[in-house]
Amino acid sequence: MKGNEAIAEAAIRCGVDGYFGYPITPQSEIMETLMLLRPWETTGMVVLQAESEIASINMVYGGAGCGKKVMTTSSSPGVSLMQEGLTYLAGAELPCVVVNVVRGGPGLGTIQPAQSDYFQSTKGGGHGDYNLIVLAPSSVQEMADFVELAFDLAFKYRNPAMILTDGMIGQMMEKVEMKPFKPRWTNEEIEQLSPWSTTGKSAARERNIITSVELDPLAFETFNKKLQAKYRKMEQEEVRFETFECDDAEYLLVAYGSSARICQKSVQLLRAKGIKAGLLRPITLFPFPTKQIAELAGQVKGILSVELSAGQMVEDVRLAVNGKVKVEHYGRMGGMVHSPEEVVEALEKKIIGG
Repeated sequence: MKGNEAIAEAAIRCGVDGYFGYPITPQSEIMETLMLLRPWETTGMVVLQAESEIASINMVYGGAGCGKKVMTTSSSPGVSLMQEGLTYLAGAELPCVVVNVVRGGPGLGTIQPAQSDYFQSTKGGGHGDYNLIVLAPSSVQEMADFVELAFDLAFKYRNPAMILTDGMIGQMMEKVEMKPFKPRWTNEEIEQLSPWSTTGKSAARERNIITSVELDPLAFETFNKKLQAKYRKMEQEEVRFETFECDDAEYLLVAYGSSARICQKSVQLLRAKGIKAGLLRPITLFPFPTKQIAELAGQVKGILSVELSAGQMVEDVRLAVNGKVKVEHYGRMGGMVHSPEEVVEALEKKIIGG
């Protein structure tokens, strides 16, 4: 199935309560697949095309405040419209899942794949000092697997989680092994698992109020410190990454998502030429595998950050390396996709020859 179809199927199977979205290429198949599967007839899952992306993220806010598993999906321009809602969700500590199937920009751009939303996703695209949990799948299988993982992390930390993918993985077709169906949580389970939710007053507690506003600056600073402590805990406990041919590597490629798929072939081509190259693939973009890249920087002669952008993740790679070795960027923009051979040439010119 397509990556987008896998997202839809996985959402139903992991017990999602509500999906609120708006069509935009190249992710429209997510909502279309949900409409075709009609989960409201089997699991009771709500599937609603909202009036806009702004409406959909605020519907997510409402559902998340009730302790429900809710999600939305969009592509780059639509996610830009959701930024105010996302910062509200982070400020209210509400769990939800947002899928961004990235396309080329800036502006309305193209419908072709890109990775130029990295800054927006990992640095907090809305206002305030906050972070989203960001997962970067590189296969259709991971598109499916990361839906449940994103919800698990979102509820563990009471924080929005994003699956940051792109039009290539959203549109490609691969075989997928789906997990068994999980039932949706009952209201009683929500009371137990999410005692902060606005499920009404009960014998055990008063009525909860969810908000992201605080007019007392000292109190709000205390709350912000609490958020920062939560993000630091994520950095300690939730870093996910994958390495390929790194044990004896003298040169390192760092890439995520579709770029990582391409770079795996680049590593094979480089080794066939006698160049010992390896690949580190960040699976979590926040928290970022800073420590792991720093350790490899002590082993290799140079690092190339490969992205479908003008260069964004490369800044985090350089921070991790902290000047130990040379770090350069190679990427294509606007929906153009690099080939494995182009990555090989870039490493030879920018790192080995440079």
